[in-house]
Amino acid sequence: MEGQFKKRDHGSEACKAAGGAVRDALYVLNGKWKLPLIATLSDGPLRFNDIQRALGDITPKILSKELKELELNEFVKRNVFSTTPVTVTYELTSYSQTLEPVLEELKKWGTQHRERIIANRRQSADVELTTQE
Repeated sequence: MEGQFKKRDHGSEACKAAGGAVRDALYVLNGKWKLPLIATLSDGPLRFNDIQRALGDITPKILSKELKELELNEFVKRNVFSTTPVTVTYELTSYSQTLEPVLEELKKWGTQHRERIIANRRQSADVELTTQE
């Protein structure tokens, strides 16, 4: 079988810890908007409406929820300025930079996966065409 995972003792403490770590990472980054939100803020601090405009069809309620979760996980900092009216901006923290290698690897894998699926679909379509002739 192609590219199997290493065999492990799934009952071992090391395996349970690794599974828990992956679950924690997925929990923090899970969802339709977290990664696009992080990418949007990577260019610098933005106000709520600017973030919403940049992301497109996200609702204010969902954007607020996502920003709060990213703030709780120390990826986003909320800045309140005592202007009239009050100005609030959101920016990435220095801790969010720890995601850079993770996101880079995820991007590489995503590109490879997409290319593989497209190639397999083309190959299937070619086989289907030759069998019909």
